[in-house]
This record gives sequence, structure tokens and C-alpha cells, in this order.
Amino acid sequence: MLITDGGMETTLIFKDGLDLPEFASFVLLEDQAGCEALLRYYEPYLEIARRRGVGIQLDAPTWRASRDWGKRLGYSPEALVDVNRRAVALLEGLRESTGGDPEIVISGCIGPRGDAYRVDDAMTAEEAERYHSEQAETFTDTSADLISGLTLAYANEAIGIVRSAGKTGLPVVISFTVETDGRLPSGQTLGGAIDQVDAETDGAAAYFMVNCAHPTHIAPALEEASWTERIHGLRANASTKSHAELDEADELDEGDPDELAAGYEGLRAQLRNLNVVGGCCGTDHRHVDAISAVLTR
Repeated sequence: MLITDGGMETTLIFKDGLDLPEFASFVLLEDQAGCEALLRYYEPYLEIARRRGVGIQLDAPTWRASRDWGKRLGYSPEALVDVNRRAVALLEGLRESTGGDPEIVISGCIGPRGDAYRVDDAMTAEEAERYHSEQAETFTDTSADLISGLTLAYANEAIGIVRSAGKTGLPVVISFTVETDGRLPSGQTLGGAIDQVDAETDGAAAYFMVNCAHPTHIAPALEEASWTERIHGLRANASTKSHAELDEADELDEGDPDELAAGYEGLRAQLRNLNVVGGCCGTDHRHVDAISAVLTR
């Protein structure tokens, strides 16, 4: 069992009062105060892992650190390479400081090129491979243990990330998001997307995850089929609201940690290989602690 952190950006914005333009946490790496804020964010999750006797997979704060988002924030291609490397180095320093307790797995995090909740300008798989190769290749010169593509809305972008990661030699994890009906924002079924990615990459992804959706949204997508065995990870939202409702919300919906944990327990019967669990939007260390308590007992 590995836990992850929770909703990094929503915690930093709504709980810590930090400004994250374009929802980009990597901008905090530009000064000492920002780096310290990131380290404070990670610390409660490390303590949970120690107490529960499990490992922890931490994402570098690079979900928005790709070319298009970087350009909006005034980053040159060279500056983006540098900030991606510094993001992983921050976690490597954290891993060294803990002395192996808990065991830390470092993930080089890649996010979608566009809006995670909509498919406005969908890429072909080939276009996605070219776009995401820039960030994926940067992680080869770091201490990242794997590459994670999080909050993906359609299969072709996931295929491109898997192919780009394949050039690096690092394992790659793909995480889709789903709407309230259990389908991807593209309208494709979750099973259809997983099967398509596997078919067009020769099953190269180490495993799949689902993130940025409540367990009640994920449940309708699941069925007795072999593709569910490819799902090893779950990082759910605290809120039962739809993506559209969350986009319009100006207050954080934290839900209830115990109810969220019960939702994870309910999905475990359908996700027999579930062994990487954490949170997404609206969740913090309380939610991850409740989830880990339920799934490790």
C-alpha cells in the first residue's frame, strides 16, 4: 500500500492563502518562502505514512509545468526545464532528510495540455506525444522514480504521454478523470479509454488511476471486466459536485473525510488491485488519514 498527498493546489490556495496563477503550484519554487510552503504541505502526509506503516508516493508540483501553461506564466522553455528539475530536487531533498522513514516514491507529474474538465482542442496521439515529450524527457535527468499523467480527459492525450515516457525508460502511470456519470469528459467510457491506451501502446503503462472525481462518480464506470484490474490507484475529490459546479465554486467543499473513506472502501471490492490511494481537490491530510485507516486495517 502507498498513500499519496491530497489536493495540493486547493490546499495551498484555500487553506494556506497562497496565490497560484493558472492553478500552477510550480511557481512557488521561485523563492525560499514558496519552497518552505511546499515542504510544509507535504509534511503531514509523511507523518501519516510513518504512523500507518506504509510508503508514500509524492508528486512533484509540476502538473502545470508544461510548455503552454509555462508560456502563459512567462516561462521560457529553458526556464521550464529548470523548474521541473528543481521540483524533483525538492522532493529528493525531502527523501534524504527522512532517512527512509517513510519510504518515498517520487513522481514527475504531468498534467493535461488544456482544461482538465473539457476537451476543447483535442490532440492526436502523435501531437500529444510531441507536446509532452519535452516535460517527460526533463525527468530523465532527475531523481524521479516514475512519471504520472494526472487528470486526463481523453485517451489520445494519455497515449501520447505513455509514448513520450517510454522514451525515457521511466515507468509511467495514467490517471483519468470522470464526470458524474462515470464517463470521461470526452464522453468515452473509462473502460474504453483504458483498453484503447493499452491497445495503442502495447500495454506500456505500469498501471492506471482515477482522480479528481468523487467515489459516487467513479462507481458507475466500474464493471466486472478485466480492465478494472489495470486500476491500481484512486485519488478522489472530497466533493460530490460536478466538475462544472466546482469550476463555479468560490469556496472549498471539503466534504466529510469519513464518508470519503467509506466510498473508497466501497470501491475496493471492484478494484481488487487498488494499492495507491490519496486525495484530489478539496482533500487534505485528514481525508488521506481516514482513507488509509480504512484500507490498511
